[in-house]
Parts: sequence; structure tokens; C-alpha cells
Amino acid sequence: MMSKRLLTHTGRALSRASSTLHSKVAPAEMTQVHTEMPECSHQPASYDGPSYERILETRKTHLTPNMLAHFKKPLVIHTGHMQWLYDHEGRRYLDMFGGIVTVSVGHCHPKVNQALAEQTAKLWHTTNIYMHPKIHEYAERLVAKFPGNLKSVCFVNSGSEANDLAMLLARLHTGNQDILTFRNAYHGMSPYTMGLTAHSTWRYPLPGVNSGVLHVMNPDPYQGIWGGAACRDSPVQTTRSCNCPPSGCQAGSEYYNELEQNFKYSLPRGKVAAMFAESIQGVGGTVQYPKGYLKKAADLVRANGGIFVADEVQTGFGRTGEHFWGFEGHDYIPDIVTMAKGIGNGFPLAAVVTTPEIAACLGQALHFNTYGGNPMASAVGIAVLDVIEEEKLQRNSLDVGTYFLNSLAELQQRYELIGDVRGKGLMIGVELVADRETRAPLATPHVLEIWETCKDLGVLFGRGGLHGNIINFRPPLCISYDDVDFTLNILDTVFRQHMNKRHRSWRTGPKFRGFY
Repeated sequence: MMSKRLLTHTGRALSRASSTLHSKVAPAEMTQVHTEMPECSHQPASYDGPSYERILETRKTHLTPNMLAHFKKPLVIHTGHMQWLYDHEGRRYLDMFGGIVTVSVGHCHPKVNQALAEQTAKLWHTTNIYMHPKIHEYAERLVAKFPGNLKSVCFVNSGSEANDLAMLLARLHTGNQDILTFRNAYHGMSPYTMGLTAHSTWRYPLPGVNSGVLHVMNPDPYQGIWGGAACRDSPVQTTRSCNCPPSGCQAGSEYYNELEQNFKYSLPRGKVAAMFAESIQGVGGTVQYPKGYLKKAADLVRANGGIFVADEVQTGFGRTGEHFWGFEGHDYIPDIVTMAKGIGNGFPLAAVVTTPEIAACLGQALHFNTYGGNPMASAVGIAVLDVIEEEKLQRNSLDVGTYFLNSLAELQQRYELIGDVRGKGLMIGVELVADRETRAPLATPHVLEIWETCKDLGVLFGRGGLHGNIINFRPPLCISYDDVDFTLNILDTVFRQHMNKRHRSWRTGPKFRGFY
């Protein structure tokens, strides 16, 4: 049964019927479907930009081919307001992806807008060869959010830059070269960080990319060799059987033993530079690790001369709900923390936070970032922290996210194509499968049909994992229970329609480039 809230909820205001669909993917039997969006009083300005056809032509002729557009008929997003996006024809969409986990407090949040406007009226840019107040104010505010001796911050512009700098710091500080990261991890696309990223779909055939980087077994309780029904720090667990004793996680111990083998056979004894880990894997499809694994892994790395890097690009700033930083849920303190995306609510801002001892190695030579922590970025960063605190968005992420996860688990009981539901707070993944027993991924055409139809009915979300079969929900932290109910109603409708057509082949299709 679905939750009572979902069963009794009646949407209000804007009705979106099949007459507004703008994709041929929508199945014919959906012609009678009517879903109602939650109310929104915002009235977007009329679109006055280039024509849709002109945009498509410009994209084709002047943008590089890596600029892939989602959907058969790509959206032209014209404006945004909090959790809502509007296309050039005035259609409203619930943004359950947050601009790839980037819009943390809401599109065009008035307080963030005001902070940026006030700063641009005073000073845009000087570079940090001169002192300006905002970077100092922001540095104090940001490091106050960290435990332990994580008190030194270097501001950059993107997650790739942040992880790139963390690699440099680790190698300079330790004097060692080798860095470990998980298979299925994503840590960036710069030539340096591409070596950390362990998805074939995100890697170019370049020499030297993997130099000094070792990809170790991913401790995935759902798709991995070991895993069970009590392994994850999540309101929802896998459907696999579990033999874990009360004192610890058996799967976690098995994966840790496998990690140890890499130190015994593949690495110079006592000469490791670092290990990188996302607190929850984002691009890889919201993959969580067994309880206690990261804490033991950090101890092992440090015992071999290295430091541990927590990639909080997707999981930071209250997204996981229970904690401000995802690593806090794993009960350890990293040596370096990298962050981006939600830190600036869409403004190009990122940071590396570490200890003063590790930061000191940057004094060995000149290191400079022209735009990092400039007055505009710092003003935005401060405003984002203010909004998260004042509007209690971390608490909202926990409460609304837990409700969403539990409701998705109820939906899983109704539809065989949902193999797994996982996550914490508003970092949520739903893995679609062709067969629950084998956990084989749902074929790409089926996933795309579901994705397209949900878009046509007004809900936007991402896809992740190597096969692109994992629905990623990463909405702005301001979403409400009504927004979740609307999303659940859409998913229920689309899954039901899809299951009614099961006479079609459910064989796993060709591998498809995974989108995040």
C-alpha cells in the first residue's frame, strides 16, 4: 500500500494533461491521465530570446559535441523560482534534480539574489593579490562548519578544480604518489581528476591519466559481491538477505579485507598518498557503502602514510539531512574535504578545506586561482549558509527526504522494475531493473521512456550509474511534502503504464552512456 498521505493527497492548481505533452515517447494510453501540480504564485516573465529552432542550430554548429541535450525534444529553460523551472513556452516543471545537485536553497532565492546584487554594486573582482572583506568573512563562516582541525580553506571554481587541488596537496604533503579511489566513483573531468573517475563512459583514451591512481573494489551492498538488508545507513535497505552479527556489518568486513589486499599486493608498503571517497556516490547512482567501512579505510590509509579525502561535492551543505557533511554519517574526520555545487546555489564556487599542516605545503611554490573566492562568490556563499540555517533546510532535507524514501519503498512493493531504493535526506536513488533476482539493469529504451514521460508530466530528475538506469533525485532542499506527493503520483502513473506494456521485451539492451 502507498502511504496514507499519498493516497489522500489531492494536488492543487495547475493541471497538466496529455494535451501538453511535447514528446512522442508518451504512450497512447496516457491520454486520460491528469495530474495536478502543487500551487505556485510565481509568474515568470514572457520569453523573449531566440527561437527554439535557432537555439538548436546554434547548439549544433557552435557548441562542442560534449554538450549533450537531455530528452528527444530538449527543453529550453527560461526562468526558475525555488523548486520550479519554466520553459520558453511557459510550462512549469518540478525540478527534482537541482541542476545536477547544485541548486541547494532554491532557484533565484531572493536572499541570495540580494546578496549578489549588493556585492556587484560595490566590487566584482580584484583577485586575491589585494585583500577584500568578503573572502575573510566567508572563510570564517565556512570553516566553523567543520569538526577537528579542518581550519584552512582554499577557494576555487568547480568540483574538478577542488579535487585536482586535493590530489596536489596529498602528494606534496606525504611525498608519496599513489592514490586510491573506488570503481564507480566520479571525482571530476580535468586531465588530473579523470584518473580518479572510474566510469568508462567518462574517460578519454589519453596516456598517463591513470598514473599513480588505483581503482579498488566498490563496496556496494546492492550490486556488489557482498551486501544485505542491514548494511546501509539509510531508512531503506536492500532486499538481499543479511547475516550480519549485532556487533558489525559482515559485508563491510569482506569489502575491507578486499581493500587490504590492494595494500598487500599493489601498493608500495607504507607509501600511499591518499584515498578519495564520496560520502555517497553521486554520478555512480546514489551508491552507499556498508556501515563502518569508510572509518576503517581511513585508518588503513593513514597507517600507510596517506591522508583521506572526503568528496562532498554532492553530499555537503545539509543534503543528507542528518548531518551538514556526508562524512559525519560515517563517524570519521577526513584530512581534506572538497566541496562545490550546492556551496553556491549555482554560482561557480568551490573549496578545499584541510588542516593548517597540510595547507602549509602550498607554500613550497606559488599557487594561484584568479577567480577563487572573489567578492561575488564569497557574498553568495555567505548568503547560502544564511538561508540553510534560517530556513532550517537541513532539517527539511531530513524530514521530507525520509518521507520520500519510505514512500518510494512502498512504491517498490508494487512494481517489479524497482530493484532498489536508497539514500539519505534528499540524496536519493531508485535503481530500475529488468529482473530483481539477477539485479540486471532495465534496458535503456525502457528507462528513457519512463524518463521522457515523467518530464512530459512535469517532473525532472537525473539518471546515473554505468547503465543510466538509476533515477537520481537531488532537488533543492526547499521542496515540500506536496512536491514529493506530486512526484510519487507521477511515478506511480508512469510505472503502472509501463508495466501494462510488459509484453514488450525486457531484455537488457545495449550499454548506454550514464548521465548524472
